[in-house]
Parts: sequence; C-alpha cells; structure tokens
Amino acid sequence: MSPGLLKILRDVFAPLASSRTLLQVSSIALSAGLYSFLPVWKENSSLRDFGDIPSQIHAAMSLTLGWLLVFRTNSAYARWWEARTLWGSLVNASRNLAVKLTCLVKLTDQDAEFLQSRIGEFPKALMSHLRCAPTQQLDPRADGGSANDDHRPALIVQQLYGWVGCQKVDGRLDGDVMRVIDVELAKLLEVCGACERIARTPIVRSYRFFARQCILLFLLTLPWGIVSDFGWWTIPLTTITAYFMIGMEIVAEHVEEPFGHDEDDLDLEGLCKTIEMSIGEIFARDKLSLPASRK
Repeated sequence: MSPGLLKILRDVFAPLASSRTLLQVSSIALSAGLYSFLPVWKENSSLRDFGDIPSQIHAAMSLTLGWLLVFRTNSAYARWWEARTLWGSLVNASRNLAVKLTCLVKLTDQDAEFLQSRIGEFPKALMSHLRCAPTQQLDPRADGGSANDDHRPALIVQQLYGWVGCQKVDGRLDGDVMRVIDVELAKLLEVCGACERIARTPIVRSYRFFARQCILLFLLTLPWGIVSDFGWWTIPLTTITAYFMIGMEIVAEHVEEPFGHDEDDLDLEGLCKTIEMSIGEIFARDKLSLPASRK
C-alpha cells in the first residue's frame, strides 16, 4: 500500500478514535443501525407486508432536509469564522498599539512595564469574560481594580486611556499622537463588543429543535422505506446516513459557540500567548534599541 494512501486512511479513520465529537456521532449512528434491524427482521418474517413506507417519500424528504442542514451548518460556521476574524483583529491591534506606544511616546521603565502588562492581560481578560470564568488567575500586577470586576476588559482599556490622558496633561503626548493611539485602543473594545454579541446571542432555539426533529423523523422512517429494496444493506446504509446527518448537526452545535473549551472551539489560549509574546518582543526590542529614552 502506498504511503499516500496510508496517510489518507489515517486522516480519515484516526479522528474517530481521538475526537470526542466524532465518537459521540459514531455512537448515535450505531444506535440507528441497531434500530434498523427491526425493519430487516420484519422483512424476513411473516409480517413482511406490514408497515412498509414508499421509498419515494424519503427521496423528497432528503432534498428538504439537505437544504436545512446546509443552512444550519453554514450559519454555525459563519459565527465561528467571524469570531476567528475578530481575534485576528485583536492580535493586530495589540501589536500596533505596542509599536505605536514604544515608537511615538517617551516611556520610562515603569510606563513600559505597566503598558506591557495591560496590553498582555486584555486578551486573557476577554477570554475569561466570554467564558464567564473567574478572573483571579489574571496578572497580579494589575492596578485599579479587583478580580471580581464584572467587565474586566473594559477596566483594562479604561486604565490605558487613563494613562494616555495623564501623558496628555503632562505634555508628554500631543493631540496628533493621541489620536493615532486612540485608533488601536478603540479597536480593543470594538472586538470585545462583537465577541460578546456572538457569545450572548446563540442561534434561535426553535430553529435548532426544528432541525433535530426533522433529522429524527427522517432516520426513524428511513429503514422502513428502503428495506424492501436493499434488504440487509439497510443496516449499513442507515448507519452511514445517520452518521453524516447527525454529525452535521452536532458539529454545527459545537461550532456555533466558538469561545468554549471543546476541540472545535477557537484556541483562545494560543492566541493569548501569541499576543503576549509579540508585545513582549516589541517592548524588549524598544528597551534595547533606545536605552536613552528610559529615565
């Protein structure tokens, strides 16, 4: 067997053992396969003519159900992709803010430490806020707030604006530079608000229940409609059909909530580390290249 074929087979079947989502889908699909033994047994017994369903009904139902599942999956993935785009914007805004502060403002060592800690903590605070998690694990060097603040990301941005305002009053920062810095500061809360909209506005429950009811009705009647044409092949056909239909629904359910801890959710911890490392490099580079600016 060629290495390319082995790789394809490994990529197809390995996730079945390692993915909790696919294991859940597989177990439900196998249950549907076991259920399909009933019409197969009926077809090979004296009750053969009892309970038959015309197979043409499922041909018509499958088209409608297919469109429903496609729309359901696309809506869920659109939420996931928007969340990923927002966090990408947060990475860029954090880097831009760090670069502008180090290049346009004369920073002391104390200023640099404060700004680096605040910018680095913002994504962690946003992650905890979106997950409704406690914030005690955040940076202990934080000033001006407690770990129990209801909206930690807003507090951090408020602290940054407070620092900018003090520099403006002291004459260390003019209006033009302040406007340049404000562009990136404003993006932080814009990203926060957009992520809150995704996290606090799930897909309508009625639509979710309706999609599941349609899938359940289709899978309950499918083996009874195809058993007369496929015989024992009804069992694997029902299992495979259930795997893909239920899989699309469960994957959509996981993807539509992108800020959690599931394997299909965004790697927020990794994005937070990326931001922290990036701004750390920017402030460290500035400290090495402009030692005279530190007073």
